[in-house]
Amino acid sequence: MQIARPDSAVEEILPSVAGFLESPVRMVIGDQKVASDTSETLAVFNPATGQKIAEVPKGNAQDIDKAVKAARGALKGEWSRMRPADRQRVMLKLADLIEANGEELAQLETLNNGKSVMLSRMIEVGASADYMRYMAGWATKIEGSTIDVSIPVPPGTKYHAYTRKEPVGVVGAITPWNFPLNMAVWKIAPALACGCTVVIKPAEETPLTTVRLVELCLEAGLPAGVVNVVTGTGEEAGAALTAHPGVQKLAFTGSTEVGKLIGVQAMQDMKRVTLELGGKAPMIMFDDMDMDQLGVAAGIGVFFNSGQTCCAGTRIYAQKGIFDKVCDFLADMTRSLSIGSGLDPANQINPMVSAKHQGHVNACIARGLEQGAKPLLNSGSYDGPGFFVRPEIFTAVDQKMSIMQDEVFGPVVTITPFDDPDDAIVMANDTRFGLGASLWTTNLNTMHKYVPQIEAGTVWVNAHNLPDQNMPFGGYKQSGIGREHGRAALDNYLETKSVCIALG
Repeated sequence: MQIARPDSAVEEILPSVAGFLESPVRMVIGDQKVASDTSETLAVFNPATGQKIAEVPKGNAQDIDKAVKAARGALKGEWSRMRPADRQRVMLKLADLIEANGEELAQLETLNNGKSVMLSRMIEVGASADYMRYMAGWATKIEGSTIDVSIPVPPGTKYHAYTRKEPVGVVGAITPWNFPLNMAVWKIAPALACGCTVVIKPAEETPLTTVRLVELCLEAGLPAGVVNVVTGTGEEAGAALTAHPGVQKLAFTGSTEVGKLIGVQAMQDMKRVTLELGGKAPMIMFDDMDMDQLGVAAGIGVFFNSGQTCCAGTRIYAQKGIFDKVCDFLADMTRSLSIGSGLDPANQINPMVSAKHQGHVNACIARGLEQGAKPLLNSGSYDGPGFFVRPEIFTAVDQKMSIMQDEVFGPVVTITPFDDPDDAIVMANDTRFGLGASLWTTNLNTMHKYVPQIEAGTVWVNAHNLPDQNMPFGGYKQSGIGREHGRAALDNYLETKSVCIALG
């Protein structure tokens, strides 16, 4: 079913969605839908109710091995012989299928992840289809270059040298739970454009739309084994994928702690690796900012996806001339946010993805209170069903508090005053993370002076948390290695081969 109007509530779950949840969900290896080698399963929950909605196979090392072998077979088979224009064509067909099944995917995502169905429709489906088309265009534009070399021996010998760009091989992709479908496409699309094959392991909390996506890959005409999905835990299936000798490249989005483990394992056999990890993004608001933008700053920068975003602006630094206004505005706006199921877009705060993550966010709030941070809202705990957390705003914080240094990944923000802009930059950079940041000012001199001083992979000005498919995305410091999006993403999935020919 084509996607519904983004801001419309879900009045009834589609029969195709209900059927998918009721039938046994299977992994896809080669062109087969299969259970795990052990027949064990994992429960999948609806975060808005806390109720189980499905079970998926609990994949293990044997399942990963089968998937990698399928991917390696496809790499050497029909896929390697396919013209770039034909790879592009099948990717465009896949984008069409994502849209054609858009409402099904959006409802499935909201039921499994808990997010607003508006975000599921616009980002998980709409942006994913756009990204697949964007990367499809790159399939026909991969190129090497000729090189003028200065090799002096044997004397008088001429050389013709050039580079070839070749697929890195089998890609092991491990994706997070906050944007399950979109992050899967972020990994799969550039890999396909470059001629690689993929084994993807989605987050154990949110595997459903990834499974459905891989089913659509086969429907689009991708040869068997080009894209495979193994569901399971990170400790078992994820670790097996990371360590498998048949995988040439790892692409991971998730926590810094897990990213470090993957990076260490990758180095054991020198796998190529890209890591998009945690964040603790600062938003620096100067006295001259356009105060009419505070609503945008809070809505998109802070509470977008209920704060479950790696670039969420969780640390606001407001210059003293506007500090009180910022605090008052954010407190009033946050109190007005309705809490409830993502099936109704009128609810702006949706559940955390799991009971475990709900407990983590509540523990972060409690730790902030214990360390002396002042709550503006005194929100208290949420007593109803589901994995909800009431938003909280903290002031009277210092840089050493855990609420200022550790990733919360929920609807929690701090506001800190500053007088000297140079001090704000020092505080903004005082974290082990460096994924995103934003400056809010109407002064071009201020913008140009401080953008270079921010230690982050992306710096927005008078905007926040707005990536683009053509704009490289990744982190400084412990926020990751490598870049996604744009031409930069392709380099992660290609090897460069130098060719040197002696000419007689």
